[in-house]
Amino acid sequence: MSGKRSSDTDRSSPQEPGPKGGPRTERRWPMAAAVIASAVLTLLLPDDLRLGPRWALPLAEGLLLVVLISGDPGRISRRSTVLRSVAIALVVVLVGSAMWSTLQLIDDLIHGGHETNSADALLLAGGSVWATTVLAFSLLYFELDSGGPAARTHHMPPTPALAFPQHLSPELQAADWRPHYIDYLYLGFTNSTALSPTDVMPLAPWAKSVMTLQSVLSLMILGLVVARAVNVLA
Repeated sequence: MSGKRSSDTDRSSPQEPGPKGGPRTERRWPMAAAVIASAVLTLLLPDDLRLGPRWALPLAEGLLLVVLISGDPGRISRRSTVLRSVAIALVVVLVGSAMWSTLQLIDDLIHGGHETNSADALLLAGGSVWATTVLAFSLLYFELDSGGPAARTHHMPPTPALAFPQHLSPELQAADWRPHYIDYLYLGFTNSTALSPTDVMPLAPWAKSVMTLQSVLSLMILGLVVARAVNVLA
């Protein structure tokens, strides 16, 4: 019946962009690939750097990802309270796991651990923890900025939480430009290497806090792992 409102958990999806442009929906596979890569890296970690049994976190992440893909496959366009809650839960699991592994790695470096006596094992473990941190925080930015990917598809706020170059220099952006996962992955990578904002400026307090936390974790991983590895080699 015309005029009937759809429920919050089943709103209509926007149409695909036409030849003259229009809002472009976010493809699901890049974020799904990031979740799978994070699960694989978790499996490669030593047991004392992993939260719970070897199978627990990858299973939880896989189940949550399956729910997201089943509820909104192909392109991310469906605004749903349930799917939004599942996406937030997935991000919490990923970030919580990355932070746990980072803290355990730092504890092993300070007090001594199985992987800290071999430079090769230490660099492999440290690199895996660092990579999972980058992926986890990139997905956090992706999910929290401007209400998430589905919300960004339908409406971009005048003042986003994260200001990309296209926001700061409107003449550089195409019509109806939206940040996609690759933009947030680049943000997560550069924030973990430069340890400060590069081309993306945090505007919201939560964005500044999260970027600060990621920089601190990355600084501890890179600094302590490299220092310990050099000491072992020497």
